[in-house]
Amino acid sequence: MDIRIPRLGEGVSFGTVVNILVAEGDEVKKDQTIMEIETEKAVAPIPSPESGRVTKIYVKQGDTVPIGQPVIALAVGSDTGQAPQAKVAAARNEDAPKSAAAVRKNIPEKINTLVPGAESGTGYRYQSKSGFPPPASPAIRKLAGDLGIDLNRVKGSERGGRIVLADLKNYIQQLQRAALEEKGSGTAGPASAKPPLELPDFSKWGPVLKKPLSNLRKTIGQKMVESWTTVPHVTQFDEANIAALMELRKKYSAAYEKKGARLTLTGFILRAAAAALKKYPLFNSSLDEAAGEIILKEYYHLGVAVDTEAGLIVPVIRDVDKKSLLEISVELAQLAEKTRRRKISVEELQGGTFNISNLGSIGGTHFTPIVTRPQVAVLGVGRGILRPVLEGEKVKAANMLPLGLSYDHRVIDGADGARFIREIVAALENFDERQLKI
Repeated sequence: MDIRIPRLGEGVSFGTVVNILVAEGDEVKKDQTIMEIETEKAVAPIPSPESGRVTKIYVKQGDTVPIGQPVIALAVGSDTGQAPQAKVAAARNEDAPKSAAAVRKNIPEKINTLVPGAESGTGYRYQSKSGFPPPASPAIRKLAGDLGIDLNRVKGSERGGRIVLADLKNYIQQLQRAALEEKGSGTAGPASAKPPLELPDFSKWGPVLKKPLSNLRKTIGQKMVESWTTVPHVTQFDEANIAALMELRKKYSAAYEKKGARLTLTGFILRAAAAALKKYPLFNSSLDEAAGEIILKEYYHLGVAVDTEAGLIVPVIRDVDKKSLLEISVELAQLAEKTRRRKISVEELQGGTFNISNLGSIGGTHFTPIVTRPQVAVLGVGRGILRPVLEGEKVKAANMLPLGLSYDHRVIDGADGARFIREIVAALENFDERQLKI
């Protein structure tokens, strides 16, 4: 049987082979990790679906592979090397060539006429070494034929690349997105895309070193360009006097360490942000442009940007509003460590409703963070600065924390932005000590 790259997360269509943990001839057990794939910002282990012997490795380290592509051949089952599951699949697919041929004969180009850009919508095509079409049930084949869909262009998510109803739906959604993008941009296809900037030969003026972009760096760049060019950004700045907060941190720090937690400023900010999001739900929403709706989320999953050697990665802490400061501190430390070691899963990077980027440990004051779609807001935090402030008629030294709130102006007005950031400032300046008690 062929082991294929499984579906690794919503919106993930390819990955890069970073580690191959077996060699041809090795015996492997079911669920044993045989390969590691870097996908978007996470490194995901690929387990063996069955016990058997590795007969062929189709890829090498560094290869970029789409979801559904075979990576390793495994001999399982009897001495013939054909597993019982494979025999069943072959029996079910005996009439497959006839069905696929009928589809191609009757409606070979229907989907291309119904949906502009179908050729460029997915870019995937099934490669069969045996001559059989992609595996699917008769009902799926009939539905695909009625819709004019060529199953060779649909990635199967089940074992052995088998196509199910969810895969057809996903394929149609991809075509719809491609058609909407072409309609919105007024382009006729990839040929009309903006060409890359032509650079001069820098080596004419001195020595240069070329370093290829990592997949992570490419992903960050693509998402930032998409957000910056589609979201009308406004950034609201403010400062919070955190002198009293730092005293609380100093008072409870030892108690938290005994519980295996590190009491950090980020933990306080997470609690303050969750409370502000509850009071101003627009900041915890997403804009559905197609439906003309604002989706207000009634859960508070906050992403925290983590600086790694490979680039910025944002794991998500779920249900921040339901967790104590101790629980948040423990989970924050665990997620940060997993992220820096690149052991974070795709699921732990998804589902965030609001992001926080704290650069205080590095330095700098105010900066303008970029909103990550489909979120509508992000909070940037700089390093606290000790400086004189006027309190009544007296000048006192205060630890002032710079804050920068960027938001989508299509959803949020400036007045709401000011109210939201002032809510966070007030929460930090008047943090309830009862929240720190263990």
